[in-house]
Amino acid sequence: MPPAPSTPSAPSSPTAPSNPTAPSNPTGTSEPTVDPELAAERAHLRMARAALERMHGEVVDTETPVIVHSDTDSYWDNKFYQWSREHRAEVLLDLPRIPLFFGRLDCEPGAVFDHAEGDGRVPGPDGDIDRIYIGRRHIREPDGAPLVIDWRARVAMPFYRAGPADPQRVLVRRRHGFAHEPGPDGFVDVTAYEDEAVSGAKVDATEGFSDLVSAEIERPRSGPMRDIVATIQPDQDVLVRAPLDTTICVQGAPGTGKTAVGLHRVAYLLYAERTRLARDGGIAIIGPNRSFLQYIRHVLPALGEVFVQQLTFPDLIRRYYPDHPMTESEEDTATVTVKGDARMAAVLRRALWSGVGVGDDIEALVYSKGASRFRVPDYEVREIAAGVVETATRYAPGRTTLAQRLAHAVLLRMEQRGGTPDDRTQNAVARSAPARRILNQVWPQRTPEQVLHRLLSDAGFLAEAAGDDLTAQEQKALLWRKPYRSVKSARWSEADLVLLDELGELLEREPRRGHLVVDEAQDLSAMQLRALGRRCRTATVLGDLAQATTPYASTSWESVLAQLEAGEASEIVELTRGFRVPAAIIEFAARLLPALQPDLAKPVSLRRAAGGLDVAATAGSEVTAEDVLQACLRIDEEGGGAGSIGVIATDVEIRRIFDRLAAEPNRSALDKAGLTPAMLGDSENALEHFRLVCVPASLAKGLEFDGVVVVEPATIVDAEPRGLNRLYVALTRAVSALTVLHARPLPSELASGSRRH
Repeated sequence: MPPAPSTPSAPSSPTAPSNPTAPSNPTGTSEPTVDPELAAERAHLRMARAALERMHGEVVDTETPVIVHSDTDSYWDNKFYQWSREHRAEVLLDLPRIPLFFGRLDCEPGAVFDHAEGDGRVPGPDGDIDRIYIGRRHIREPDGAPLVIDWRARVAMPFYRAGPADPQRVLVRRRHGFAHEPGPDGFVDVTAYEDEAVSGAKVDATEGFSDLVSAEIERPRSGPMRDIVATIQPDQDVLVRAPLDTTICVQGAPGTGKTAVGLHRVAYLLYAERTRLARDGGIAIIGPNRSFLQYIRHVLPALGEVFVQQLTFPDLIRRYYPDHPMTESEEDTATVTVKGDARMAAVLRRALWSGVGVGDDIEALVYSKGASRFRVPDYEVREIAAGVVETATRYAPGRTTLAQRLAHAVLLRMEQRGGTPDDRTQNAVARSAPARRILNQVWPQRTPEQVLHRLLSDAGFLAEAAGDDLTAQEQKALLWRKPYRSVKSARWSEADLVLLDELGELLEREPRRGHLVVDEAQDLSAMQLRALGRRCRTATVLGDLAQATTPYASTSWESVLAQLEAGEASEIVELTRGFRVPAAIIEFAARLLPALQPDLAKPVSLRRAAGGLDVAATAGSEVTAEDVLQACLRIDEEGGGAGSIGVIATDVEIRRIFDRLAAEPNRSALDKAGLTPAMLGDSENALEHFRLVCVPASLAKGLEFDGVVVVEPATIVDAEPRGLNRLYVALTRAVSALTVLHARPLPSELASGSRRH
């Protein structure tokens, strides 16, 4: 349940709710105030800033001993220490636009501190209270006393979860408002505070946010995604702090904060399980595309985590196959769909193991050492080989086991003659030509590339491996139209790399490690999910089945978790309460849900702002760049000339729109309004440096803009097999205003006549 709205009271009382001082001074200039509480909060901020500067200086001024290369262990220990010190110094930087704290808890005596002198106990109106400030990192005084508590600490959890029904010994929760721009000292200052009585307050079942939380949610968006650490809601906090041993799957409607939950979960796990994650291989974020990763890239650094890998799935998989030449041509939908199907795992297994077998033509193993010859008869060789074939689970270890078993049979005969062979002798026998001859006959040495090359080139071999799993049409879709002559000349597709990865797993299993956060997971194929599952012990899976746009997208989260091999230690949670998309917009977009995912719960918007929805049919036979221009200018004017605007159309159409917006006279009109257009994908920093961005529909997922112009919904639907899902994504990118321009009739699921809200 969100925090109950504040109750008016005297702002000077630290134990009673107070009206917030209205956020002011957008330029960051500090005006004199008569409110002693606000003055005290500003004083605490200055104290915390000075302490952080001292902590940063202590790290920077620490000297790293000079170690010569001859002392190898000490040298690398020293290098690691130096890296750790530099990392710590970067974490302790005071960022001008990032407040050092955003909240405060006044708790019952003893709830936080013991009774020692010098702790955080302060006088209250009804006796002493325990007081802590909550921020993005821990800040302490020289004697160790905390000035700011890291939001991830257990003691900070009541800031997010305490309420009248479960006060958790919290008396008052205070939220702070800050100027949007740095002041004369170069940093943002406290401009408001808002108190909420927790213990003893009346339980309010109505939905709603405090004024400061609402102000933060309503604040115009521009540039990359911001963290939500100050506004995390109780149900989100439960997911953020879920144990590392649990795989969490979050089905989140647009605007429910699922991506933010995943990013804050990364920060939390690195705080709570840093040593364990470092030992197991770390943590990484897998995003749908590079534009999305650019959009979220500042969130974790703002939370104090500056070294977290953020990759797309193709980027991740290419790291394991950096030297494989890639094809320049795109595969058709049918081919990509079959290659991503879970049935391919069985096909690949049969293809790999097809050459393994014990035939009647196996000869005896004869090994010579000096003048001695040691013979293992053919029937015994067949027995040994059959036993290994029957029990092996991995191809390469099975081959190694067979070589060692054959060598062991030779060693037994050496011992019968009075010899004393050791491990070196056994290894020598296993590598000998007679042993290799039998080994290659029973268990041929293969590489993933050899197997896949033959599978995609040889129709007969593919049919044998496919068995009853693939239809003749599906087998035809897999075969190369023009097979490559050799493995070395082959050019591989993105989907092929995933198949190579599966074969690599069948050859020799790699140990699982660390934790992955996978966003837009519904768009990954079963084979891609299997590849991710091999690389993590647990995962945080984020997505929305209604936003599935790939031809091989998942239809249920149960199937996603099964392919990840998440096991019983997994949980599926559905988020339906939206904090981003206004009610009018989400209700309009939700008309598509019965056709997309009828079983999903309808999203509910908790936004106070009504939002602007304008569905307009244009006068001409097509939506023109001039129509788009006027829509953008109107959104900008109604938004007060602040915030971001995204224009979304099909990948082909958006290029035409951008070219015309960037040409005169449209360019001058946009420049005058501060809306110089940029094309997402042309510039890595388009989202950071431009308020007006033209967005191909294929790249819109996960992004958000204050205002959005969606051009020709029917064309978006017709552009791809899952076009209706793509339209749902486009319609839910706006946080304040949505304009839908169409010359063609709207899709039947949306049609209700042109209107404006």
